[in-house]
Amino acid sequence: MNGSAKVVGVDVGGTFTDLFLFDEAAKTFRTAKVPSNRGDEAVGFLNGLRQFGAVRDLASVVHGTTVGTNALLERKGARVGLITTRGFRDVIEMRRRDRLRTWGLWGDFIPVVDRDMRLEVTERTLADGSIREPVNEEEVRAAVRQLLAQGAEALAIVFINAYANPANERAALVAAASVWEGEAIGCSTQILPEIREFERTSTTALNAYLQPVVGSYLGKLDAALREDGFTGRFHIVQSNGGVMSTESARRVPVRTALSGPAAGVIAAAAIAREAGFPDVVTGDLGGTSFDVSLVVNGETALAAQTTIDFGLVIRTPMIEITTIGAGGGSIARVDAGGMLQVGPESAGSRPGPVCYAGGNTRPTLTDANVVLGRINAERPIGGSLKRLDVEAAKAAILEHVGVPLGLGAMPAAEAVLRVANGHMAKAIRLVSIERGHDPARFAAVPFGGGGALHAGALIREVGLKAALVPRFPGINSALGCVIADIRHDQVRTVNLSLEGIDAGALDRLMVEEASAVRAVVADAGLPVERIDTVFALDMHYTGQTHTVAVTLPLEVVEGTTGVTEATIRAAFESAYQASFSRLLTGVPARIVNLRTAAIGRRPHFDLAALAPEAGTTLEGARRGSRPVWFSGGWHETAIFSRLDLPVGAVIAGPAILEQPDATTVVDPGLTARVDRLGNVIVENAA
Repeated sequence: MNGSAKVVGVDVGGTFTDLFLFDEAAKTFRTAKVPSNRGDEAVGFLNGLRQFGAVRDLASVVHGTTVGTNALLERKGARVGLITTRGFRDVIEMRRRDRLRTWGLWGDFIPVVDRDMRLEVTERTLADGSIREPVNEEEVRAAVRQLLAQGAEALAIVFINAYANPANERAALVAAASVWEGEAIGCSTQILPEIREFERTSTTALNAYLQPVVGSYLGKLDAALREDGFTGRFHIVQSNGGVMSTESARRVPVRTALSGPAAGVIAAAAIAREAGFPDVVTGDLGGTSFDVSLVVNGETALAAQTTIDFGLVIRTPMIEITTIGAGGGSIARVDAGGMLQVGPESAGSRPGPVCYAGGNTRPTLTDANVVLGRINAERPIGGSLKRLDVEAAKAAILEHVGVPLGLGAMPAAEAVLRVANGHMAKAIRLVSIERGHDPARFAAVPFGGGGALHAGALIREVGLKAALVPRFPGINSALGCVIADIRHDQVRTVNLSLEGIDAGALDRLMVEEASAVRAVVADAGLPVERIDTVFALDMHYTGQTHTVAVTLPLEVVEGTTGVTEATIRAAFESAYQASFSRLLTGVPARIVNLRTAAIGRRPHFDLAALAPEAGTTLEGARRGSRPVWFSGGWHETAIFSRLDLPVGAVIAGPAILEQPDATTVVDPGLTARVDRLGNVIVENAA
């Protein structure tokens, strides 16, 4: 590895590739935004890196990717073969007896593994870990040959009760590897050694489904970097907000399923904490979606399990993110019932909104913002276009929205905005009010290319106290790649009663797990200030199905955690009380899983580096005015260069703040002020 101190975060989106470079030695930064190249993302990736000079001068590149997410949503993964215990081939299809639509018995689910690609072999491990019947290795090899003949590109091995004893499954893996061709092969105890057959099967199968896709993508990027002389370390952001090596990402790609959105949440949470907003709701508005996440007391919320789409269940720690189809490219239309709909269908980056002149004729949310004067048609973000076609956008809105609804072009464009804002507000309510949080306590952190366009509307629609627009909202996810810690999570099913627990045996297991996860972090190759270990238990009362997450305030000191039955009981009762407001007195408690995470804390990134330079003035940042449509009419609106605004500046709406990576709209009746870090705080004037 070279001696450079330059770290670059890269977020590849459907429309743009965003980059943030931080020179850790000089404490300076640079940003870049270049067009993405759909289908060959390495082109845009390297074009962006070259904006900063020679690629060989970079120490490390950290990448947030949506390749895994898109492959799952678009069902464009590999052809997977599954080998399982005789009698259990349909676990992945039966799921939890849930259904696509709550009412009625209609609706189909197609698993990512076709039924003829799910083969059974002789073996049986019991729930207590004893092996009733060893695996028939010749059957395994025969099954692999059959799957290869049927076109399998990836192989997953999942045996019943393997979490209790992996011996049969590991023996089958060795037998299969002697026949299998390629790297895309794995077993459930490598991916998720945890109780519950469907979740384990689903996660392992989806990991196999992604392996060739993500592996090929990362392989191409890695090769392109090396060809350009890069000798540093290449890392990937995980769905849990941590960073891992590309080797790990190729082995366990299922952990990258929400990689890109997670990086944005990490940066938003860090910015909000530094700005004095511990409780925020983040909103990433890109070209196709609006991703929402809640940050409470400065901490992101991790979910042990996530459903990417119906039936596609992944059980691995992920930042809780709710996604809706409301992005800049979301298409507006009037349905058969005469109702205006915006999304989820999107024009994407190609052909893109009508105003991009790429061949699309149906209006999008971006077209509405352009027609209403909120986006400057003469200075589009990203630099890939010189001018946006306002007249074409207006004609499309009039034809597809205005005429069917009996509205003129401007009211029709405003209606598109209102419907989209309503969808975004609903998503924010879903992650706040429906989880017991008062949105009046929260500030929005809008980012992505379009988030800050809708900051004022979200304040009013949801009742949020303010909006905090980051210094570089359009590059926020790339910044998150740079500041994210290194993290590795591991789970082990233990199935222990809390009453009379052998604390010494549990302590030894915790120390063993801590050593394993810390070793992965230490091997990642990025400098860290320290490595923290976090222990948590999945627990419930005997007889219950679902568990609560119980964090243990323990760490390994001189080879022991010091765990006791009393420590666990106190933590469990506190967590259970917080979740359900009561305890079940007299009912024994049970530990289902032990979860261990190692977090390598990266050197602190001082966000003050993003602050405006001294000497800037409000008048110096003014760029004139233009008419902008608000609430049914035109308002002469002041235009400012966002990056030239001084700390402490206060601007009364209506106003537009423009910068190369995003546009911020300050609605009438709102004010915007610039804090010491260069963030813009939008709030009610009163």
